Amino acid sequence: MSTAAYAAMSAGAPLGPHTIERRDLRPHDVLIDIKYSGVCHSDIHQAREEWFTSIFPMVPGHEIAGIVREVGSDVTKFAPGDRVGVGVFVNTCMECDNCKAGLENYCVKGFVPTYNGKDYDGTVQYGGYSTDIVVEDHYVLRIPDGLELDVAAPLLCAGITTYSPLREWEAGPGKKVGIMGLGGLGHMGVKHAHAMGAQVTLISHSPSKEADAKRLGADHFLLLTDKQAMKDQAMTFDLIVNTVSAPINLDPAINLLKTDGTMAYVGLPDKPLEMNIFGLNSQRRRIAGSNIGGIPETQEMLDFCAEHGYASDIEVINAEQINEAWDRVVNSDVRYRFVIDASTF
Repeated sequence: MSTAAYAAMSAGAPLGPHTIERRDLRPHDVLIDIKYSGVCHSDIHQAREEWFTSIFPMVPGHEIAGIVREVGSDVTKFAPGDRVGVGVFVNTCMECDNCKAGLENYCVKGFVPTYNGKDYDGTVQYGGYSTDIVVEDHYVLRIPDGLELDVAAPLLCAGITTYSPLREWEAGPGKKVGIMGLGGLGHMGVKHAHAMGAQVTLISHSPSKEADAKRLGADHFLLLTDKQAMKDQAMTFDLIVNTVSAPINLDPAINLLKTDGTMAYVGLPDKPLEMNIFGLNSQRRRIAGSNIGGIPETQEMLDFCAEHGYASDIEVINAEQINEAWDRVVNSDVRYRFVIDASTF
C-alpha cells in the first residue's frame, strides 16, 4: 500500500515529501495509523551518514505512537482501535538465547532496525516519519491509557534507553545515582531514577541546567568544572548513567564512583573517549554499555511511566518543520524531544 512519508534522498539532503510502499498484512502483522513520531538524534546521524553507510531514500523514525487500524488473521494480542507503539527494531531471529530471554535488543544475529536497514529477506525498512506502518505483532507495544500518545512516542527510544541501565544496576531507594547530560536521554534518566526512589544527581558541564534538572526530579546538581564539589563527591556514587554523546575526558566522572561502582554508557560519541585505566583499577569500578531494551522491558517501562504519571517533555511540530527541528537538535535547542504530528505528512 502507498504511504505518505518524509524522506532524505541522499546524505545531508533536507527531508521532503516522499511516497513509500508498505507490505500487505501477513498473518501476524499489525497495521498502525501513526499519530506521532519522535525525533531522535540518531535520525540525524544516520540521514547525514555520520555513523556508517546509510540506505537512501531514508524515512527515519523509531519512536512511533499510533492506533491499530487492522490486524492479520493470527493476531490475538491487538485489535483495531488499540493504542500502540513501535520502537527501534521490528524483527529479530527469535532463536538465539538472548531473544528467547526477552533480550531481543541483543539478538546475536542482529536486530532489524525500524529504518535504515534491511529485513532478513533483504527488504529495506522505512520508519515512522510517515502516516502508517506494518509491523509483526511481537514488536508492537501497548501504550497504557495513562499516557497521551504524543508524550509516549519518545519513550520508545529515549525512555527505554535510560530505563534499562537503571533497572539493570538496581537504581532505587538507598542508591545514589548520577545522570550525566540533560538532553533527550538525560531528562528521561532523571525522571526514571527519581520515580524508582533513588537519590538523583544531575552531572553537567553547564550551570544553566540546574533549575530544570531539579524541576524534573533531581535532588542535587553537580558541576563537572567545580573542582571542590567534584572532590567532595568523589567515591559516593553507586551508578552513573552517561548520556553524553560528545567526546569527553571520563576521568573526573569515574572518580565519583564508589568501589564496585558502574558507569553505564548510553551516549554514542563519534570519536574515541579519553580516560586513565587507573581510575577503574583502583576501586574495581567498571564502564558498561547499554542499548535500548527488549520487548518485555520496554512494555514494563511504558507501564511504569503510566503508573507513576510521567513521560517525555516534548515540543510538537508539523512535517514542514522537521529540517529546522533537526538543526535545533544539533544545537541543543529543544526541551527535550521534538515529536512530529503525523497528520501533517
